[in-house]
Amino acid sequence: MTLSGKRILLIVGGGIAGYKALELIRVLRKRGASVRCILTKAAQEFVTPLSAASLSGDKAYTDLFSLTDEAEMGHIELSRDADLLVVAPATADLMAKMAHGFASDLASTALLATDKAVLIAPAMNVRMWEHPATKRNLAVLREDGVSVVGPDEGEMACGEFGFGRMAQPDAIADAAAALLSGGAASPAKPLAGCRALVTSGPTHEPIDPVRYIANRSSGKQGHAIARALAELGAEVTLVSGPVALADPPGVAVVKVETAAEMLAAVEARMPVDAAVFCAAVADWRVARAGDEKLKKTPGGPPSLGLVENPDILATIAKRTSGRPVLVVGFAAETEKVIEHAKAKLARKGCDWIVANDVSTPAGGTGVMGGDRNTVSIVTRDGVETWPILDKTAVAQRLAQRIAEQLKDRQWV
Repeated sequence: MTLSGKRILLIVGGGIAGYKALELIRVLRKRGASVRCILTKAAQEFVTPLSAASLSGDKAYTDLFSLTDEAEMGHIELSRDADLLVVAPATADLMAKMAHGFASDLASTALLATDKAVLIAPAMNVRMWEHPATKRNLAVLREDGVSVVGPDEGEMACGEFGFGRMAQPDAIADAAAALLSGGAASPAKPLAGCRALVTSGPTHEPIDPVRYIANRSSGKQGHAIARALAELGAEVTLVSGPVALADPPGVAVVKVETAAEMLAAVEARMPVDAAVFCAAVADWRVARAGDEKLKKTPGGPPSLGLVENPDILATIAKRTSGRPVLVVGFAAETEKVIEHAKAKLARKGCDWIVANDVSTPAGGTGVMGGDRNTVSIVTRDGVETWPILDKTAVAQRLAQRIAEQLKDRQWV
């Protein structure tokens, strides 16, 4: 997604994630944007103005009261000369200042003085991210039209795990490009009014009260997609099999166990505008699950008669009425990835297949349940292969693609 000719004012907040701002400058410039930087006082503890200036090819600004800077490029001009303001990392402190209109330093003053779009990439400790004050500030910023990318889930510098890691530079650049594309009436919420449904995780098909058939799906990709769609303004329902993940914020979650329960939950929520079937549904179930725990016997293992589970993707894609405008399926493959994905696209009747390579090590990202994904978008028009990305970045790219596909649609 190009940023050719665009002017971006990058505001770097204080925090260990500040080191990613340097890579973000590289990514933005590689995509054709010119970048000018403002560093807060706290940011300078992690990133030097010289580093930012060297990578951006322009002066890095730090001081609100520099008479030289005010004569050459005042804080008003700094904010208005740009096409987009990007705050990365957006700390809890910076978000609070933005939400309440503070203008106590160059960064907050430029943000208050701008009449251009603003994109923030939050980064902070998970407890700070989950604090009610931060949630209130985030709600105010969204209401003011500020766009948000991330934060990602993962291990933090402090040793804790959860949401609070700054989004990857590629994901931030994608979000910036989408905002500047001019395709949506409301750049911050291109999916506002859209109803979306996402399935996620595995299904558990009981053998007896203590055993079941399942797979290695963690639900990380499906949950990330639900979150990304919600961040673009969609009203999202997530139908999830058993996972060890927190519910994505701003998403209605329906929890199920089996494929039959998942299909029933999906059909109960039709119609929707977009449906993304990311769940790794078990292909088979035991024809007759035991009422009691099956015991070992001298005669050897019991014979488990298997029957096919309902095909949720095909059922929805082939609906004669109330079919979603866009139906997206997933195909986890270990070999002949594109060939199998094309066959699945034709067989299921969906619009896109997101083919992910779970082979090891031949170009794939390993066993299901990892933190990264190698995907190709397969449609009737062709194949688009993405580089290896973390699952949050995959989700954000996919959500943006869905928003572009559904542009100018009338919502159900």
